[in-house]
Amino acid sequence: MTDEFRLYTHPAGLGHLTGPGHAERPERLRAVIDALEIALPGRHWHSAPSAGRDELLRVHAAAYVDRMFAHQPDGIEWLDPDTAFSPGSLDAALRAAGAGVAAVDWVLGAPGRRAFCAVRPPGHHAEADRAMGFCLFNNIAVAAAHALAQGVDRVAIVDFDVHHGNGTQAMFEREPRVRFASSHEMPLYPGTGAASETGIGNIFNAPLPGGSGSDAFRNAWSRQLLPAVEAFAPSLILVSAGFDGHRADPLASLELEADDYRWLTGELRRIAEAHASGRMVSMLEGGYDLEALASSAVAHVEALVA
Repeated sequence: MTDEFRLYTHPAGLGHLTGPGHAERPERLRAVIDALEIALPGRHWHSAPSAGRDELLRVHAAAYVDRMFAHQPDGIEWLDPDTAFSPGSLDAALRAAGAGVAAVDWVLGAPGRRAFCAVRPPGHHAEADRAMGFCLFNNIAVAAAHALAQGVDRVAIVDFDVHHGNGTQAMFEREPRVRFASSHEMPLYPGTGAASETGIGNIFNAPLPGGSGSDAFRNAWSRQLLPAVEAFAPSLILVSAGFDGHRADPLASLELEADDYRWLTGELRRIAEAHASGRMVSMLEGGYDLEALASSAVAHVEALVA
């Protein structure tokens, strides 16, 4: 294992409560952390700081940020039909976004550095002015905007969550310094992510029909999405790492295996090493079967570390 790898998390992620039966539950984060502690014994975890208002305001509307900071529920409240907000949610969301900021700062400090952020709530559905799809702040977008503010000239955001990252796409579809590449099941929530959605030529979507397995997934990446990322010659690669495309996941119907995530992570590392001095930051998104989530996260992180 290399010394150029870090894991970021924070116990606050367990304090974001979503109520009985909700798919995006604290046990998800516990399962990922427990599995990584077994797979990477002795690996030191780094505490995720809270994102600041200025960091959030790079991608979120001021009125939305102010509303989230002011919201103090007594119990679990609902920001939309899927997205819960509890007394511990703001701290968890700030730590989730802050993990990405801290990881970006660290990987930019020297070549060859990579990081994985085990955080919740996830982020890629959150839009500039609203929570959506389990997501409060758009963690990967906050990280990308922070990298741009530090002078990074080309940021690639890669999203392999089974649900399209509508919020991330919307935030950067007019930003030439960012290239967004996503595979996802379609039709499926949130209904965005058609191949025709191209932004200013910086958005690349590869929708997959339900039932697609390893061959379709790997073909989409090897023939379309990876070449688009490599042609961009990114200075930094950020990953929205959702593992809900696994065949065991209850919220979708792709037929992926943990080894598919290992393969794709290795391909992304190759591009990072060729163009970005190896620099990568990955952030946990979806994945709702605990066993599949844990095994897939381990496969992904082992490929980052190897």
